[in-house]
Order: sequence, then C-alpha cells, then structure tokens
Amino acid sequence: MKVALISLGCSKNLINSEQMLWRLREAGHEPVDDPALADAAVVNTCGFLESACAEAIEQIIELTEPKIIIVAGCMAERYKSAVMRELPEADGVLGCGSFDEIVSVLEEAADGKKPERFGDINTPVSETPRILGTPQYTAYLKVAEGCDNNCAYCAIPGLRGKFRSRGMENIIKEAEALAAGGVKELTLVAQDTTRYGLDYYGRRALPELIDKLCEIPGIRWLRLHYLYPADVTPELIGTIARQPKCVPYFDIPVQHCNDKLLESMGRRGSKAELIRMVENIREKIPGAVLRTSLIVGLPGETDEDFEELCEFLRLTGWERAGVFEYSPEEGTRAAEMPGQVEAGVKARRREIIEDIRREIIDAFNETLIGKALEVLCEGYDHGAGCYFGRAYCDAPEVDGKVFFTSKNIINAGDFVTVIPTETVDGDLFGGLT
Repeated sequence: MKVALISLGCSKNLINSEQMLWRLREAGHEPVDDPALADAAVVNTCGFLESACAEAIEQIIELTEPKIIIVAGCMAERYKSAVMRELPEADGVLGCGSFDEIVSVLEEAADGKKPERFGDINTPVSETPRILGTPQYTAYLKVAEGCDNNCAYCAIPGLRGKFRSRGMENIIKEAEALAAGGVKELTLVAQDTTRYGLDYYGRRALPELIDKLCEIPGIRWLRLHYLYPADVTPELIGTIARQPKCVPYFDIPVQHCNDKLLESMGRRGSKAELIRMVENIREKIPGAVLRTSLIVGLPGETDEDFEELCEFLRLTGWERAGVFEYSPEEGTRAAEMPGQVEAGVKARRREIIEDIRREIIDAFNETLIGKALEVLCEGYDHGAGCYFGRAYCDAPEVDGKVFFTSKNIINAGDFVTVIPTETVDGDLFGGLT
C-alpha cells in the first residue's frame, strides 16, 4: 500500500514516526508525502494537552482520501479504546508502547479488522532504524524515553512511561550512521536529557555522551534540548564550554520561578538556584543563549506571583522563551488543585510575558549586528530573494532565522559566515563575509 504518515507534536514523537516509516517500507509498503495519494494514513498524535488532542482529531476528520486511517501515539495512549468508539474514521489504533507493531496493525485494518494495540509503555527504548523526516543535514537523536519527574501539571509519565535511557553504544552507532548519511547537526532530545544514564549506568552520563558524540567525523553542531534546571551541573556546563562542536545553546524549561508554585507543581529547585544556574552559565560561557518555557496561570498564581515571573525574566534575560497558558489536564494533580485562574487572566498574562520576551530577543539580536556568525543554510526564499538559515542561537523549528544574500550559489546544509546588518521581528538580515 501507499502510506502517508502525519506526525504531530514534538521532535520525540517525530522519531517514532520515522521508525514506523522504516518498518512500513521494510514490509513492502510505499511511503508517500501526500495523503490524497495514499491508500492508508497513519496519524501519530500528540496528547500532552487537550488542545493538541483537538488538533489531532481535526486532522483525522479532514482525511478523506485514504481508505484506511490508523491513529497512533500519545492521544491514542491517553484515550485508548475511546478513540475507536468516538472516531468512526479510525480503522486501527496503537499506543506509545506499540509503535513497532505498525505493520501488523495496518495490515489487519486492511483486512477489515479493527486492531487495537496498547503495549507496555515501560519497555526498553526501541532501536528500530528510521527514515528521516527532517532535511538531510539535521536530525534529532533520542537518548531516552519517558519521565520520572512527575510534575503536577504534566500527563507525560502516564503516556510515555518511566524514564529509560538508551545504551550509549546504540546512540553512538546511530549518530555515526546519521553522520555518514550527511547529517551535520544533531539535536539531543528526551523528556529530561540531563537524567540520561542515571537508570542505565547509575550515574548522570550526559557529559560523557557529549564527548563521544563530538568525536564523530561529519558532525559540526551538537545541540541539547530539554535540560532539567536542577540538573544543569558545573560538569555539564564545563563540557559544553570546552567542546567546540557543542553549540552554546541551553534549552532549559523552568516553567516558573515562584518558590511556592514550584513546590506545588513538584518541580525541584528554587528561584535562587535558577538565578545561580543562569549566572554560572553566563560566567562560564560568554555569549551562551538560553531558551526556556514558561507557564502562566498555574493554580494559585496571584498577581504578585506573576509580577515576580516578569521580573525574573527581565533579570535573567532568557534570549529564547516559549510562553504557555496553564491547561488543567485530565488525570493530573494540578487539575484538581484550588485556585484555578480564569481564562481571560491567563491570556492577558501570556501577552505580557510575550511582550517582555520580544524586548529581550530584539536587544540580543542588536548585539549580533556587525559580528560574524556561522550559519547553517536551510534554503532559498524566492519571495524575499535571499537565502535563509540558522546560527548557533537558533534551534530547528522553534527559533528565528538568519536571512542573507550571496552572489554565489549556496546549498542547503552548507555552513557560511554571515554579517548581520539589521534585525526585524526576531530575525536577522545580512550578507556573506
């Protein structure tokens, strides 16, 4: 069959999608990009938030051409048999413990059965190969699956299971294969990257893993995502500082800074420790870029707590930040907490934080004007009449771009040196040196 795979949600989910594509191709099915040309579609859903589930449902309902629709991933795991009951469009469903069963689920659905697979979400991380869904020069590399932090607002442990590290030898082998295939930028991902190795080796092994990955020929940039703030140790900071391939980009979701809210959410660490961590990074690595995610409207968040968050953001100057309104998710502890904040208040608080975020980004970009930046070219924008790419300070999909002109032909995946001359709406514009 011709099969289209639609991957929703995070980069970790994308890796599962890439593995399912590999299994489908190995079984003789043909992956296609356009669902309108497919005999079957697999929708790998996100189920972290109700809004993500709603997006997945809308995507499924809009699929009119494929004769067979398989619903996979986090939403399937979250609602299990209700997916088949409430979505007549679905011909089969598989949860997060059953991605490797995609071929049998698809083929049973083609035979008119209604397969449902919900395997153990705590099994070892699958080592299935992948068909990359990213451009050839960049790839995500999963180092672990699941989460043991059990934050009060988060449904992930119930969807993805307990934290399980991959063996370092398997990660290195995969990274070497990716580099041999032309990948130049690797982004390490997990629900909590800093915990890597604690369950498998009895120690935090991320610094050691970084050192080994940086030895691989062909890899030019190594980027780290999803670092838990309490575990950004001096050793980890020092490793990033001395490894030239490891870009000075720290993705550290702090969620909030108020000690009372951090405690109620089950977050480890305090505001003072967060500030000290930021100071340590900036002292050790001048020019380091910090990215975080913040939640406004957590249960019990007062006007004073919110103002404290605003001042914290101004003080610490995170150059990149995602801001989210708290969503009371079914099955989480926070959904039952008193002091739920009104929707209008949450929306207004998000707008205020986004204004502060834009001010910080603009101020940071101004410091880059006139300086030489190494940029990974991602393509040519015909509308703008110039090339575009990313510098060390911009992660794939979530951050800004660097637009630049060149008299010579530049290919996607090439590294070039750009001198920015202006900044507009979070993006940089300039030309080659």
